[in-house]
Order: sequence, then structure tokens, then C-alpha cells
Amino acid sequence: MVATRWHAYRYPGPSVLDAGRGRLTLMTSGGTTPEGPHPAPWLFEGTVRHPEQFARSLLAVVDVANAHHDRRRHVPLPRDPIAGADGERLRFESLSICRGVAARLDVLPESLSDGTVGRGSTSVDLGEQHRATLTAVRDTRELRVSLGDRSAPRTPDGPVPGRGKRRVPLPERWLRTFAELGTASAGFDLRAELSAPQATRLIAGLTATPGYGRSVWLVPVGPALRLSAAPSPGAVHLAAPGRLAALRPLLRFATALRVYGPPVRAGSAPAVSAWELVMPGMRLVLTLSADPRGGGLPFDAPARGTLEAERAAEDAGLVEPHLGYSSGLDLGALAGNTGLTVTRVRAAVGLLATAGRIGYDLAEAAYFHRELPFDAVRAERLIPRLAAARALVAEGQVRLDAGAGGATVAGPDHAHRVTFGADGIADDCTCHWWAEHRTSRGKCRHAIAAELARRGALSGEPTRRVAD
Repeated sequence: MVATRWHAYRYPGPSVLDAGRGRLTLMTSGGTTPEGPHPAPWLFEGTVRHPEQFARSLLAVVDVANAHHDRRRHVPLPRDPIAGADGERLRFESLSICRGVAARLDVLPESLSDGTVGRGSTSVDLGEQHRATLTAVRDTRELRVSLGDRSAPRTPDGPVPGRGKRRVPLPERWLRTFAELGTASAGFDLRAELSAPQATRLIAGLTATPGYGRSVWLVPVGPALRLSAAPSPGAVHLAAPGRLAALRPLLRFATALRVYGPPVRAGSAPAVSAWELVMPGMRLVLTLSADPRGGGLPFDAPARGTLEAERAAEDAGLVEPHLGYSSGLDLGALAGNTGLTVTRVRAAVGLLATAGRIGYDLAEAAYFHRELPFDAVRAERLIPRLAAARALVAEGQVRLDAGAGGATVAGPDHAHRVTFGADGIADDCTCHWWAEHRTSRGKCRHAIAAELARRGALSGEPTRRVAD
């Protein structure tokens, strides 16, 4: 059974456009600032250059939040986009209902004027009901934008709900996908950069038909991309090209299109890709899953041994207070502030990214701090195999061999055998996870549990044993 939580949006009032005054007020609900949790954070007040481009880009983020490309499954409620600010720029993020498409709009400092940019993260009241509002914005009039309302009335429990309390389901898989986008993106490389005319032709061709079941490879040839029947070094995989349709209304504003992907080689499996539309003072990034039907962007924390995972979790607690909603996190500065090595800081930042506390900017090849404005999820909960492994040890389900060359881990149906290498680290398990992934997506819970039990035995800690 898939775990599902519920999240309540409580807005002081609806987001609204005052066309006569040229003012767009975007209401917020819940989130954090450098001062801590806040029921309705205020993050920006100022003028946005290129108003029509800004409004249409926001609409693309809304469209992704409402998209559901997996025709096999029930369509749950969409979730509102997430807004963030780092003192210089604004970001708006969304994830499709099917978990197959993620969108992020970066509003860069050169697009913001005559105002103040705060720091923090929050949910923003933007949905299908605002389509008419956003499409009404034109460049013929200056646009003053408020992200949050400083004058909104408050109650002891939070803002007065102008729209009423609205609850939406947050499936664990959806949360994990959103949280782990930063970790996945950090492994992407720039594969191609196309001019605006090239981008227009490519997107028009790829999205001419919905093609949700279609899957193609694209290979860089000079400054362009051409279709290929098979993967090769430098190629980019694109599942369900119709999902790029969210970019089509913005192509008239584009100056370039950058395409990113992970390293591939001949025979590589389908992979995730990222498509960054560059516009004056703004960037919109779409990240697409490898499954043509949507089906999620399945990422896991980087594979690491048990000791490394536990140390990274401890180091993450030291690093987190120094993030400060900054863009372009300086790992060297974080190392100096925490007394950790840069290598350990990098591991801690990676773990924080899997917990939804850090994103990754492909254009600047740098991490940035932002918090998902949902109930806090500790890093260990987003590495569920580590938590499950600890439970196996605590329940006495691990039996070490006499010479500690391996272990037997009991399960509901049958036991699994874990073998240790010469260094005492698990290097094999008889479970299905190990057979399918080995360590490419992190070790299985049985291997981690065996390592924990062996470590406890060597340190003299009591370890319960399963009955013979």
C-alpha cells in the first residue's frame, strides 16, 4: 500500500489581478523563512519586467501542476506550486500529478526592480482558476507583483482563510520525487544549446502529435539535435515528446533552449532529461521522466555504505543552519563554517537535497536552498531502507555468522543471505532488490541491517538474534 499524507492550504485570500492598477497579488500558505515557520510568508514586493512573459511562464508552471500523463491511474487532486526567494531572485516550482514532469521558473534579478526580495519558501495560490487572470496580463502596462500579503489578518493559528481550508493528498512517492529532483539534476550535463529558431522548429516537430507512448533519442550534431534510433555517448533520451508542449506558448519569448541529460552510452536504458528555455531575465526548466506514460522520476540517495550514510545524516544537521536560503551554495564556505571537509559537506548537501531542502540550478551548476512547504520530512525518512534496516536490527531479525563472514536476515516470507567482503562491507544479498539494482540505487535494507548488526557486535553493543 502506498503511504499518503494530507496537506492543508490556508490562504488569507485568493490571488488576484487588479488590471486597473497593474497589480498582481499572489497569496501564500505555510512555509519557512530564516526566522522559522510562518503561516503565510511574504517574499516579494516590486515590479516585474516583461509582464506578459512572466504571466505566461507562471501559467506553464500551473499547467504542469495540473498535468496527468499516466492514463492507467486515477487522477488525484493537483497541488499548488511552490514559490521561493533567496534575497535576489524568485523561483516557482511544480510537479505533475503523475510525477512525470517537473517545472521550475527562475525569475532572475534583472527582471525584478523597485522592490524587495525576501528569503523563504511557501505554497502559492495558483491553479486553473487563475488562467484567465494570467492570460490577461500584457506588456502594455507595468506589473507590480506581491508574493504574499503583508497586511493579511492573522489568527493565533495562522491566517484567516479567505478561500477556506483546502486539503489535498500528498502520496509518499510524490513527495519523494519532488524532494529528490535536486539530487538527480546535479548529475546532468549540458548536451546541446539551440538558438530560438532552432528551438521553435524542434519543439514544433516533437509535439506535433501527443505521442504519450513514444520514446526517442536525440543526438547532438553541431548546434542542432537529430533523432536517433539508439543511444550513444552524448545522446539525450526523450520520453513522450508531447509533454514538451508546455514550452510552446513561451517560444516567442525564447532566446535559447538548453538540453541536459545524464551520461549515456551505447545500450543505455531510457533516462531522464531536462529542457531549459532561456528568456530575457527568466528561465523555465522542464524535467521529464524516462517513462513515456509519466510514472514518476524515480531517484534514490546516492549509493553509499552504512557508515557513510549515518555520518552524512549527522553532518547534514551541522550544515543545514548555514544554508540561509542562498543560491550558489559555496561548499568551501560551508566547510569553513562547520569545520567539516569539503567532501563531507558535499555528501551532507546531497543528503539534504534528497530531503527536499536543496534544489539544483543546471544553468549555474550550483545548489540552492529551499524548503518544501509541507510537513517536515527528516532525511532518514527519505532513505527508507536505512530506517527499515534499523527496525530489522531492533526486532532481532539479523543473525550474524560465527566468523562474521555474512548474516541471515529474516523476512515475512523467507530469510535472505548477506555476504560481507574482506573489508566487512556487504557485497552481496539474495533479495530481489540486489539482483535488480545491486548498489546502483543504494544498498538493500538487508545488507544495511547486516552491516549495522556487525558494527554493533564489534563495538560490544547488544544485538538480538533470531531464534534458530
